[in-house]
Parts: sequence; structure tokens; C-alpha cells
Amino acid sequence: MVLVGGIIVIVCVLGGYTMHHGKIGVLIQPTEFLIIFGAAGGALLIGNSVAQLKHILHSIIHATKSKSRSREEYLELLLCLYELAKVVKTNPLSLEPHVEKPEASDIFKRYPGVLGHAKGLKFICDTLKVQISSPMSPYDLEDLMDKDLKSMLEEEEHGVHAISQIGDAMPGLGIVAAVLGVVITMGKLAEGKEAIGENVAAALVGTFIGILISYGFMQPLATKIKGDVENDMKYFDVIKCAILALAKECAPKVCVEFSRRSIPPSERPTFDEVDKATSGAGGQKAA
Repeated sequence: MVLVGGIIVIVCVLGGYTMHHGKIGVLIQPTEFLIIFGAAGGALLIGNSVAQLKHILHSIIHATKSKSRSREEYLELLLCLYELAKVVKTNPLSLEPHVEKPEASDIFKRYPGVLGHAKGLKFICDTLKVQISSPMSPYDLEDLMDKDLKSMLEEEEHGVHAISQIGDAMPGLGIVAAVLGVVITMGKLAEGKEAIGENVAAALVGTFIGILISYGFMQPLATKIKGDVENDMKYFDVIKCAILALAKECAPKVCVEFSRRSIPPSERPTFDEVDKATSGAGGQKAA
């Protein structure tokens, strides 16, 4: 939808412009683009490390492809958490090989969606390793998980803030390009009205580009990335609820129910769906 929205913005803006008999060629000003986007790129380099720049690029690419997690993805996670909880209730020490080498675990292999979610898998395994080696109270465990989630959220939100800040700066950079265009125009006052008109139009294009990029693309993109971050953090919250309930010595199905109720209602599997699926967990997964 990101690409579709971007196309709609361009078509509507340029379409309305041409309907008023505007000439597209006038808007093609390479020097204005160089000033605005060059300055924006330089500002990104000044304010971010190489690692942060890579993360921002990854966030942008992810935003163009991402969609809300489906009911099936959440159901798969719930089944995986249910099986892990069953192992803990049966023999906590037998859980160790599963969390030490999840890629070789029979449990995780049954749930490729969970196994393929690198950060989620690490969050599950690292937290359960702590409980195996040195069990903590539910309160301490919750505090530990909250700190982990907070650090992940701060890292993910950095891209949002960086893109939003550049978006806020684009109109200003457009004005910079426009001012430089006016400076050039002042040196051509003796060339006649036509030359002055062309140079003023080129200068105003800079302001137009800066405002359009800011409000038509950068700010909506920052909003989309923020939504993606919030959507991803819900996945971790589901994991947290199950592990926390397990630390409180709840039964596996109760642990899963805590997790199920933390899922957004629009994607939340029903109680009957989860109950039916967990009844066959460990063997053939329910559809």
C-alpha cells in the first residue's frame, strides 16, 4: 500500500497541475533536486551512525512490504509457546536443548514462522535460559523482559524519529533552494522578463519539492514505520505474557490464554480455535 499511496500522491498532484495547463518540464529542475536531497542526505549522515543508517534503510524497505500479522501467525506462536510450557511443566531441564539450539529443536521446527523470527526467537530462548539456570520471581522476570523490550523499542523507533526529522526539514531545505534561486535571479535582472520569470519559477519549484516530499511522502512513511514497530512489539508482548504466566506456575493452557488475550482483537484467534489447536499440539498442527 505504501507504493500505491505514493503513486496516488504523484498522479493527483501532477494531474491537477497539468489540468491547469501547467508544463511538467518546468518542474524538472535537477539543481533544485540536488540541493534539497543532497542536503537531506548529508543531514542523515551527520545525525546517524553507519549502523543506524543501515537500520533506517531496512525500516524503509520493510515498510514497503509489511502488513499486519495474521491470525494464523499468532496461532502458530501460541502453539509454540504452549508446547514450551508443557515441557517446562513436565521436566524443566529437558527444555535446555530446545533453547540452546532452537534450530535443532523438534518443537521450533514445527513452527517455522517462530523459528524464522530471529528477534522473537532470541527473546524466547534468552528469557527461558535465565529461568532454567537461575529462576526469578515473576516480578523480577517481568522487569527483565520490560528492559529488553524497551531497548528493542528504542532501537526500532530511532528510524521513525530520523525520517520524521528529515521530513520536517524538507520544507526548510526547499526554501534554501528557492532562496539560492532568487539570488541567481537577482543577477539576471538585465536579461528581461522572460529570463527572470524562468528563474523565479525554477526557484519556486524548490519550495514545492520540499513541501511535497515532506507532507506527501516522508511524514506518511514515518507514520507507517511507527505502525510497523508497534505491530512488531505486539508479537513480543504475546511472548512476554506466556512466559510471565509460566513463571507464576500457571497451567500451559492458561499461559496461552494470557497470551491470546494480549493479541489485538482483529487478529486474535478465538478460544475454541486455540483450544482445538493445543489439543493436537506436538503432533499434527491444527489448521
